[in-house]
Amino acid sequence: MAAPASELLTGWCLFGLALLAILIFCWVYVRKYQSRRESEVISTITAIFALAVALISSALLPVDIFLVSYMKNQNGTFKAWADANVSRQIEDTVLYGYYTLYSIILFCVFLWIPFVYFYYEEKEEDDGNTCLQVKTALKYTLGFITICAVLLLIGAFVPLDIPNKKNSTEWEKVKLLFEEFGSSHGLTALSFSISSLTVIGMLAAITYTAYGMSALPLNLIKGTTSAAYERLENTEDIEEVEQHLLRIKSKCRDGRPLSSRDRRTVQQLEERLRTLRRRERHLESIEKSWWTKFCEAIRPLKIVWGVFFIIVALLFTVSLFLSNLDKALHSAGFDSGFIILGTNLTNPLNMLLPVLQTVFPLDYILITTIVMYFIFTSMAGIRNMGIWFFWIRLYKIRRGKTRPQALLFLCMILLLIVLHTSYMIYSLAPQYVMYGSQKYLVQSNKTIDGHPRNVTFVSKDCDADAPEDQCIVTRTYLFLHKFWFFSAAYYFGNWAFIAVFLIGLIVSCCKGKKSVIEGEVDEDDSDMSDDELSVYYH
Repeated sequence: MAAPASELLTGWCLFGLALLAILIFCWVYVRKYQSRRESEVISTITAIFALAVALISSALLPVDIFLVSYMKNQNGTFKAWADANVSRQIEDTVLYGYYTLYSIILFCVFLWIPFVYFYYEEKEEDDGNTCLQVKTALKYTLGFITICAVLLLIGAFVPLDIPNKKNSTEWEKVKLLFEEFGSSHGLTALSFSISSLTVIGMLAAITYTAYGMSALPLNLIKGTTSAAYERLENTEDIEEVEQHLLRIKSKCRDGRPLSSRDRRTVQQLEERLRTLRRRERHLESIEKSWWTKFCEAIRPLKIVWGVFFIIVALLFTVSLFLSNLDKALHSAGFDSGFIILGTNLTNPLNMLLPVLQTVFPLDYILITTIVMYFIFTSMAGIRNMGIWFFWIRLYKIRRGKTRPQALLFLCMILLLIVLHTSYMIYSLAPQYVMYGSQKYLVQSNKTIDGHPRNVTFVSKDCDADAPEDQCIVTRTYLFLHKFWFFSAAYYFGNWAFIAVFLIGLIVSCCKGKKSVIEGEVDEDDSDMSDDELSVYYH
């Protein structure tokens, strides 16, 4: 076991390096968007920690696949050291890793993040009584804890296999529930809760990621309008508003009061004038900043990245379409959650990932790239759309101006999207997520004149038809497919994702260039918000 132990340690060491890189990324990312004027230590730490845990859980996916694949040789035989005890130990290590990370995610989603959010909501209303703020926050958080408890109970005590005995007593049925819960070590309870969150993450991905996959590359290709040109237009707008104000105010020079209609118009024009003057200050700062000059210098590079991102987006969409089409044509049906036995219509990613998995850590790099791509496209969608509750806009996400509550909302959404990413990768490459590069031996009989002469064994890629003792299923797959109705929801969600991406692509193509200060200046901003601009443009 000494020889393979060193190589297995390499896989875990790379996971540790990925963990460190994730922590650094989350710190930089959260600090980039949080408001410098309203920043709070607790909300910052909460946002960084929650996002990091979600990314770490996604980083465990390629480690899980590497470990199950590493137990077997390329000819389909198990390695000498990979006996039943060692295999079970490795599987349990990964399983306990998922237990820990998913339990922390439940803690963040249903306790920590809601408590911190409601605490700062109460702090804005009552800035004096800390004890009252904590009590009120706990009262609202109790509702989330109740939801979590209900999900765990449903997952733990709803049996996946209904007893067939018609003469079973009620006690025997209850006893079976507890036996199943004990034998699975709470796996079904945790799986049901995480799957419920993943469905919410699917809705967030359909809303934000699908649109961001088209908006981000096309914005890079189109670029933004010139700061000098916008400033000239803004100056003309200021002069026009000032002249309009003078014309209205000239009506009361002889002492006559303005009509109610004119007073409303004056109020609207003065608010418009304040917004235009804020735009003037922002545009002046951006026009003189070194960052704007640097962005203009790397404009060709942005176009290249934009073309690359749109190609990647189309690759993902085509792969997802082929995978869903394969399920529609060859799956076991709705009642099975559209589970497919084997791959009939292959797609580019399903072919690429198993090949890269044989040379660790190439698949690790690709998985990391996919996850980060989803993060950046999701962020692009959130920045363009904001955070909404039905038709009510709750928060805007802006660099250096995001409030603590909005920051918590942002990281909650990204956490749920990252959870859904694991299933997206499964949709794109089901064989890779289930078995990695494992192969198993199949008996092949050669016959001469209709009589068997010799028996040989040939290796075949592991699939759903493989014997259970010949192919080891990843722990990730066990979490993803405990309940068929979640798999069915993911299937229909993938079609919705493709539709929203295509709609977003058409909308993004029809839209013109973005303003160089897009989303930076709104009418409900205070003049104090201009102070935060200096952090980036001076």
